[in-house]
Amino acid sequence: MADPKGFLTTPRQEWPRRPVGERVKDWDEVYVPGALLPIVEPQADRCMDCGVPFCHDACPLGNLIPDWNDLVSRADWRAAADRLHATNNFPEFTGRLCPAPCEAGCVLAINQPAVTIKNVEVAIADRSWEDGLNPPRPPHRHSGRTVAVVGSGPAGLAAAQQLTRAGHTVVVYERDDRAGGLLRYGIPAFKMEKHHVERRLAQLRDEGTVFRTSVTIGQDIGAAELRARHDAVVLATGATAWRDLDVPGRELSGIHQAMEYLPLANRVCEGDLDASPLSAAGRHVVIVGGGDTGADCLGTAIREGAASVTQLDIYGRPGDARDELAEPWPTYPKVYRLSPAHEEAGELRTAPAADADADARLFAASTLRFTGDAAGRVSALHLTEVDADRRPRPGTARELPADLVLLALGFTGPERTAGGLVDQLGLDVGDRGTLARGADFATNVPGVFATGDAARGQSLVVWAIAEGRATAAAVDRWLTGTTQLAAPIGPYDRPMTA
Repeated sequence: MADPKGFLTTPRQEWPRRPVGERVKDWDEVYVPGALLPIVEPQADRCMDCGVPFCHDACPLGNLIPDWNDLVSRADWRAAADRLHATNNFPEFTGRLCPAPCEAGCVLAINQPAVTIKNVEVAIADRSWEDGLNPPRPPHRHSGRTVAVVGSGPAGLAAAQQLTRAGHTVVVYERDDRAGGLLRYGIPAFKMEKHHVERRLAQLRDEGTVFRTSVTIGQDIGAAELRARHDAVVLATGATAWRDLDVPGRELSGIHQAMEYLPLANRVCEGDLDASPLSAAGRHVVIVGGGDTGADCLGTAIREGAASVTQLDIYGRPGDARDELAEPWPTYPKVYRLSPAHEEAGELRTAPAADADADARLFAASTLRFTGDAAGRVSALHLTEVDADRRPRPGTARELPADLVLLALGFTGPERTAGGLVDQLGLDVGDRGTLARGADFATNVPGVFATGDAARGQSLVVWAIAEGRATAAAVDRWLTGTTQLAAPIGPYDRPMTA
């Protein structure tokens, strides 16, 4: 630690956001450009370099956080970039999208605001690109083995990059017209601009990874043909089978899944569409689901010019501080958090519900039914308040105006269609609808491995990258009998389950 008293003398300072009135008029990232680097070195100095860094175990990637905090505090950006990329293929993704469980595990967080680990991470990532510290790293020799990676989200990309660098010939198959998975079409541009994805894809291509887009495995290429082409197959298809809402009126038009809505807005940003066919412009929008996907819909609807937006969360409003008995340090606490989208909703007052929070959220709210107009289009959502056990509170039923309803209820596992990829391969599926696998990430089919949300279930981008890296090491070992690929530490020391 460069300054042994840094955590005592320097208060926490986060990357400032652009004014709400400015940022809701565009799709650029919400943070002030260029404002992070001037503040990040003293923020890194707040790291205590504690003897037992719980941030390591809190991070699924096992990031060397105290190491690169110290290097940033000394302005040694090259060494910091080396330490960061030793465990994380895509820190510019996690630095923008990860909810930072590492900060919950920061020892300083016992009685003070945690170190801004996430901000330091993204500062290193961006600075390393600016300084040319991320050149392609093609392998020195090729193994003669080929690997197919199905899916180009963060898990698939991490697995592909690691296996390419190990000397295998890797082909990534993606059913969409562009690579990137949810990073491309699920995450709004105001959370992460897509040039970050393009830059990494260019790096992977320069290292030798081959991308085949607009190819649906199981349809355009059968499972048998895929296995015949490649020595190993990695399934990184994600958990895209969304949960639905089985209530009266669900059949009305104007009710859509979040992942029907968000990709269209991203395609407008990509220049594919002039306007989204599901645009929220001028509409009363209700989002059912209180998670990050719901917040993404909220920020998108605001930028599209919604007349009002309300987000329903079936859970009660969390407390402002950690519950030391229920969620003691260093666990990740469920506390009230204000995302950029909620901040925007609060300033713009977009919620019509009289008892909604200023940030447009209505907590402890459960949907009863939808009603519509004579044309069969949704016009209202009927809800009730619920208690901690999700039982309706008598006398609290009411309705909200809604001519666009977005369902953000999470996902159950990979999509399954009769005769599709899962059936063609004869894969075992777990009780939760995810692909079953062993501790070595191998499925019941020899040479076929499962990684990321497809096997783990819906999770975080940092877990996806960790899964991809660990799976790549397992595949390399299966192909060659050994591996020099680094796999994440900590959680992967424990048994993996289906």
